[in-house]
Amino acid sequence: MTVKTALITGVTGQDGAYLLEFLLDKGYRVFGLKRRSSLFNTGRIDHLFSMERDEESAFNYAYCDMTDTSNLIRLVNDIQPDEIYNLAAMSHVRVSFDMPEYTANSDALGTLRLLEAIRILGLKDKTRFYQASSSEMYGNTIISPQNERTPFYPRSPYGVAKLYAYWITVNYREAYSIHASNGILFNHESPVRGETFVTRKITRALAGIALNLQHTLYLGNLDASRDWGHARDYVKAMWLMLQQDQPDDYVIATGITTKVREFAIKAFKVAGISLDFRGKGINEEGYISAIDKDIFSSLTGISPDHLKVGQTVIKIDPFYFRPTEIDLLVGDSTKAREKLGWKPEYSLDEMIKEMVISDINLMKKEYYLNKGGFNTIRQVEDIF
Repeated sequence: MTVKTALITGVTGQDGAYLLEFLLDKGYRVFGLKRRSSLFNTGRIDHLFSMERDEESAFNYAYCDMTDTSNLIRLVNDIQPDEIYNLAAMSHVRVSFDMPEYTANSDALGTLRLLEAIRILGLKDKTRFYQASSSEMYGNTIISPQNERTPFYPRSPYGVAKLYAYWITVNYREAYSIHASNGILFNHESPVRGETFVTRKITRALAGIALNLQHTLYLGNLDASRDWGHARDYVKAMWLMLQQDQPDDYVIATGITTKVREFAIKAFKVAGISLDFRGKGINEEGYISAIDKDIFSSLTGISPDHLKVGQTVIKIDPFYFRPTEIDLLVGDSTKAREKLGWKPEYSLDEMIKEMVISDINLMKKEYYLNKGGFNTIRQVEDIF
């Protein structure tokens, strides 16, 4: 049996890490591309490295940036991949307003550079290409739920850049017969989601509040509604697209919409903390309305005596408002379910519970360092 070779851009991100694990389990040889950083940023994939460095590994990585054309072409030529998964992006919507030029260069033109590499190197009959498109492309559309035929109306530099990447992928598919597919993925989360994204921000803040390391969580638009799924489910959909005889574009979503406020309520509930809200607009606050001490203590290992009913734990900070907001995104993944045989396996509640438990376990190290009298990280790691 011939071993397939895959190239993943953005391999150190949430999706890259889950996809890497998925492909290695299927027997692929995988090359990952990562940006150079002075800090270690491989935490999501460290467990997948071969510990025997003198032996050939099924996973290797190289340094590259999506703005570096010559290096991208060189790497694609050297690797000769059967499949390319383009997951690299400046992916934070709010930050894209502050970095619009870089967002366009990496997210839009980066996709073009990879497609050009396939074309220039004559790999159109060998290499299949997956483009990580985004529900943010729908933006301010009045049609709901959104499917593959819904008109796009992006409301951020990130959404606009992703829209270019989407259409250039379609164009190269039609112009050069490249097996290139777009996955229009709605929001997908996990315990390794970036810490600045609202879902992970909520679960990390909950862990900090539960362990008395943090007092308040600051959020933006509590009424924003999103279709949240689990990243582990969504990387499987990416792979399925490249196994089809014909390339195409697919919406990947759960079809269930949840407001940021409700996500926070569900997350705190996992720890036995009931939330309620008072006030309106920027004066709205989330406060503790009840505490189940048994659930709390079972999950955290400590007493909730530092928390009080009526205590404010969520406040609004206008800094987190976007210049142009999207109030509602919810996807219709009928096409993917029928043609790919894909369906989500994780429920929203299961995903939130997994994220909360993971962040509380991570925060316990900080708690014991600050409160438990331990002097080193090593001492704390020894007990967890």
